Amino acid sequence: MRKIEHIGIAVKDLKNANETYTKLYGKPPYKEERVESEGVATAFFQVGENKIELLEGTNDDSPISKYIAKRGEGIHHIAYDVSDIESERQRLIDEGFEAIGGIRKGADNKLVCFFHPKSTHGVLLELCQDRPE
Repeated sequence: MRKIEHIGIAVKDLKNANETYTKLYGKPPYKEERVESEGVATAFFQVGENKIELLEGTNDDSPISKYIAKRGEGIHHIAYDVSDIESERQRLIDEGFEAIGGIRKGADNKLVCFFHPKSTHGVLLELCQDRPE
């Protein structure tokens, strides 16, 4: 892992959260997009060298909607930048971490995969790698 890529925050209302975080950071998100396969709408803010991703579920069955229904709004995951997502995913599995699904396309032009919070002391872990153009 090279660095923290971003921190994901689950929100009920992306438009409202964008207004709040625009006031907080003094600038609007640099990118908004929907990832239909994950049932999520996202907005990304650049904060110095770090990024914050706001996530709103787009249907009741999306992981974000289920998370909010169970736990409320708040920090959802920490994402780490990796240079080789396949080998890093396998390394973590070999170390005993529990993968959730496989590698797939995510927001912000990334390949992503996730690890279950029960294997990381309660924190959903995401690995991110830039997608080849």
